[in-house]
Amino acid sequence: MKKTHFLVSMLVLAVFNSCQNTDENDNENLRKQESHSKTVNVTTHDGRPFSTGSGSVSGKFVSGPGGGVLMQGFYWDVPEGGNWWNTVKDKLAAWSDSGISAVWLPPASKAQNGAYSMGYDPTDYYDFGNFNQNGSVETRFGSRTELEALITKAHAENMQVYADIVINHNSGGQSQSNPFTETNTWTDFSAIASGKFPRSYNDFYKNSYGNNDEGAFGGFPDLCHANPYVQDWLWGRDDSVGKYYKNVMKFDGWRFDYVKGFGPWVVNTWNSNVGGFSVGELWDSNVNTLEWWANNANSSVFDFAAYYKMDEAFDNGNLNALNDDMMWKRNPYKAVTFVANHDTDIINNKMPAYAYILTHEGYPTIFYRDYEEWLNKQKLNNLIWIHNNKATGNTSILYTDNDEYIARRNGYNGNPGLVVYINNSSSWQERWVQTNWSSKQIKDFTGNSTWYPTTQGDQWVKIQSPPNSYSIWSLNQ
Repeated sequence: MKKTHFLVSMLVLAVFNSCQNTDENDNENLRKQESHSKTVNVTTHDGRPFSTGSGSVSGKFVSGPGGGVLMQGFYWDVPEGGNWWNTVKDKLAAWSDSGISAVWLPPASKAQNGAYSMGYDPTDYYDFGNFNQNGSVETRFGSRTELEALITKAHAENMQVYADIVINHNSGGQSQSNPFTETNTWTDFSAIASGKFPRSYNDFYKNSYGNNDEGAFGGFPDLCHANPYVQDWLWGRDDSVGKYYKNVMKFDGWRFDYVKGFGPWVVNTWNSNVGGFSVGELWDSNVNTLEWWANNANSSVFDFAAYYKMDEAFDNGNLNALNDDMMWKRNPYKAVTFVANHDTDIINNKMPAYAYILTHEGYPTIFYRDYEEWLNKQKLNNLIWIHNNKATGNTSILYTDNDEYIARRNGYNGNPGLVVYINNSSSWQERWVQTNWSSKQIKDFTGNSTWYPTTQGDQWVKIQSPPNSYSIWSLNQ
């Protein structure tokens, strides 16, 4: 009798376990189907990395698997006193070691407020802190000698250096009678100390070339790019602003300020005549406008579309916003992505945002204060390493909801790519995903998860992500 009860019990237990295993398998299959049904291929390029072209040097990681990383080497109102160039120079070796391949500097020439100016009110494009005008010899950032030492050091570290170019407007001219406005205007730049690019009222709107261009800024004299004399001094002559910056000062590229103020043909013509990497500050969240400008300017553009979508995603609990259109999805080779800059800093939940831009296409930018002051430098360095070594190929979004975002970089030229899992919720999350790897062990290269799962023969695997954080998976090799 007892033996019969025992056999019946074992039979019931076997049936129960079978049902339980079936339920678990069904649940896993459902989660696989759910993830698979949401997979979206968002880029279809050939997978090659972003390239910044050739300057005085090639950036250390430009030809590497993931492309380069740009450091914005300043913030608004950096300390006065003429020591900023030295401050940046002393950090270049560490930045290069961490995998940063280029640095963007603030406007380097003398501006109206002299030693107090951040440079966005330019007076003399050829005064880099070596002429006594506007109340000082040095700029806010230092002397010409110190700037040249910074650029030389960056090149020794195999880093590129980008100049902030302000050519929409000028400031600091003397008053003169202007027949086009029938008033006095501050447009007399005939006495600038360098003697190069003297200007007068006919070099600014309104003038003999028209009443205005695409936009003016803050009441400053609006430079007239339609004037052949202005064009010659900006990019045509052997000692033009662009060619002097590139060939004498040895800058490798350009960040063009306030490009809404003039037509994209200006940047296109500059690039054709001068060369070097370029990116435009077109402050607009409309991806159609960004793409139009980048194509017509033959230039990269800051991805403000991605910037505002990241704010919605990471600060407002809607990771589905990352499904929306962005410049890096339209053309990853003309998109410069960023989390903050000297003008705008609205994203509060920054580490997931950096995990996003450093695992996806485009040219990611690190903001100086985030790196040096506000965030965890070790975690940022980890993301930079992952970007340079693993963030390859085009992108497939595998899963999104309000709290979870999972995407796969599909690899390129023998590099396996990665899977990034961002979790905006307050608890650990797990999910089945389809990789490009069959029967391979993978690991989280951030160290946030201690799992070492092996992908199944059909390339599926279960991964996890910690609360309010991220994990980034690739082959354990």
